[in-house]
Amino acid sequence: MKNYSISIKETTNPTIIKFETNQFITQHESFEFNNIDEAKSSPLAQQLFYLPFVKKVYISGNFIAIERFNIVEWSDVQNEVATQIESYLNSGEAVITASETKKKVPVTVYAESTPNPSVLKFVANKKLVTRYHEFTSIDDTAYAPLAAKLFHFPFVKSVFIEENFVSITKFDVADWNDITMELREFIRSYIENGEEIINPNAPETKQKSDAHLDAKYEEQDDVSKEIINILEEYVKPAVASDGGNIEFQSYDPQEKKVKVILQGACSGCPSSTFTLKNGIENMLREMMKGRVETVEAING
Repeated sequence: MKNYSISIKETTNPTIIKFETNQFITQHESFEFNNIDEAKSSPLAQQLFYLPFVKKVYISGNFIAIERFNIVEWSDVQNEVATQIESYLNSGEAVITASETKKKVPVTVYAESTPNPSVLKFVANKKLVTRYHEFTSIDDTAYAPLAAKLFHFPFVKSVFIEENFVSITKFDVADWNDITMELREFIRSYIENGEEIINPNAPETKQKSDAHLDAKYEEQDDVSKEIINILEEYVKPAVASDGGNIEFQSYDPQEKKVKVILQGACSGCPSSTFTLKNGIENMLREMMKGRVETVEAING
């Protein structure tokens, strides 16, 4: 049995709320139901329509969005709905019937350069994973079918998968002009066919769950928590836009040293280690005066 958990997310429309799941419930497909008759292909949506305030149900990727009638406020019912959805998912019942999941959904993928000349970022219009995953060899891909197949291309050196993109590091023997189209089309077709990207039951995946990461965060000391929060807010978004990731590793209060791990396009980049180290170092020195002096950047 899969262990699903639900997070409640507000939207810009006060009548619509999102119930995000920690695992994917559809294979990159989207379904919209305006009433219980339209929801014949979704037992979960049909169950939700029995709630008198449910006007519309939208199921996609790793969330369920519900639009309500004005007879209630979400603040009064959202927790009960979240519990109902979580219980349904953990019961193992189908979200969408098999006949519906065979439908292909149009997918677009475009290639984007990164500061690392050996890395190209392939960005999709679909959410691919809920947490980042890095693979430096095919031996790491037992739970990651997409990464495993990418390593069958002889020029692929490493693979990094983030929310909506795949960063690929190539060996020097190949030129991006010769291989970009082939990789882009392979990734696009793979996603469009609804193939599994990450196995949600793998131990490595569970280690990246919100519950596990929250527990790990709570084990940290107060200074480390503050450093993690700064990295999450100010550094990670910029790094992700370049096809990479940065992770806090440790904080030494005696030496006032922070260690971070660079992944994806940042790992092994000729300039990123120096640039990021000094950029992060200056930021942390300024924001945490007297507590941080140096930052050591390690390639993942």
